[in-house]
Amino acid sequence: MPVPAGLTVVIVPPATANGPLHVGHLSGPYLAADIAARAARARGERVVTTAGFDVHQNWVLTRAENEGVDVDKLAAVYRDEIVNALDAARIRYDVFLDPQSEAYRHGVTTLAADLTEAGRFPLRRTTLLACRDCGRTLHQSYVVGVCAWCGSDAAGGGCEGCGGYTAAENLVHPRCNRCGGEPRPFLAKVPVLAMEDYRQELIEIWLRAELPDRARRLVTHYLERRLPDVPIAYPTNWGLAGTGPHEGLRLEVYAEVGVSTVCGVAQSIRPGALGLEETSQAWSEVGSLWHFNGIDNGFYFALFWPAVYLACGVPPEAIGGAQVNEFYTLDGEKFSTSRDHAIWANDFLHDEDVDIVRLYLAWDRPDRYPSDFTLSAYREFEAYVRPLLDGARRSTLPAVLAEAELRRGAAALRPRGFDPALAVRSLLTGLAASTPEAELLLSVLTGR
Repeated sequence: MPVPAGLTVVIVPPATANGPLHVGHLSGPYLAADIAARAARARGERVVTTAGFDVHQNWVLTRAENEGVDVDKLAAVYRDEIVNALDAARIRYDVFLDPQSEAYRHGVTTLAADLTEAGRFPLRRTTLLACRDCGRTLHQSYVVGVCAWCGSDAAGGGCEGCGGYTAAENLVHPRCNRCGGEPRPFLAKVPVLAMEDYRQELIEIWLRAELPDRARRLVTHYLERRLPDVPIAYPTNWGLAGTGPHEGLRLEVYAEVGVSTVCGVAQSIRPGALGLEETSQAWSEVGSLWHFNGIDNGFYFALFWPAVYLACGVPPEAIGGAQVNEFYTLDGEKFSTSRDHAIWANDFLHDEDVDIVRLYLAWDRPDRYPSDFTLSAYREFEAYVRPLLDGARRSTLPAVLAEAELRRGAAALRPRGFDPALAVRSLLTGLAASTPEAELLLSVLTGR
């Protein structure tokens, strides 16, 4: 099959610097994106991958204030833990989005300001909500309520129950998550992304894009009504400070993630690219763009970020879709940083064989349905796979069939139809039959 023209861009969301990575995180977008990128390179494609960390969600400030520690020190500690975990897992990247670097801040704020000047993030008088008692603008972690669509308890940003867009203005019974105060409306002039302006382009993208059924239901829900106007910046006390027309505001973090991705990839393609025109020119070299995300970010990877990309001049035909993981539980319960119900990535990778960890998490990844990590299942997998990695032959499968299985496994690692569990099963068949062609697939899956 011919190699597609243009760059392949593989995107994962930056990890929030309010806690370390755990095995649930690794099993989701991080390991999957790394495997997909390695497989693309093995096919001869030019690839740009992104990684990074996020300090501008006000969840980071909230945790620091609750623990009585300096927020910059807290973010620095978790930044190091995140980077160390990615390195230990052999997860590689071409672009690292570091919001604490001056180059990042200058690039992102310049592009965001240019988008407002170009009328793509227009300034509008908008009614927002603030807490009557503590005065905080209610957004992200500062607001909680009930999702108007699915009825789940939700904070600002996104609903874990359905993946929909949540804001103080559309939650049922919103209240301040810091002091419990009631909301009061106020007017502010803020930049917005009028997503309705991109309706036709979004429809065309998702008619051809790869997207799981649950995400398609989310898209259908929004396309059956007017797409929302999403604020790009807020008058608030935490986040990336805007410049130019955004002076006195702080960029909304999900908008920052989208803009920083576009900016970071552009600068990787053309070092020094700055602003809307140069960024758009750099993205003309991109042939396909793939998101790897958790289902709880459904609104953002399915609708919001594609609209941001279109506003930034990303070719719509390059937006290929998203590979999405469902929730990964631990012994039947949700991974929880606050309850310390987790297996921390750095500790686990230090104690275990990274080959086995990567293979198991790819095999057990909750990509089509939720799955559950148990240490006993991991040990059973390890006991079966370890001898195969050491060269033990366990199969009398004819070589021609083992080779066919390996080809099937390699094909399963293309972004469209991505199925790492199938790739691992195919690899194990090849190893059991001592098929020499297994080595390439093994290197892609283990990151050796």
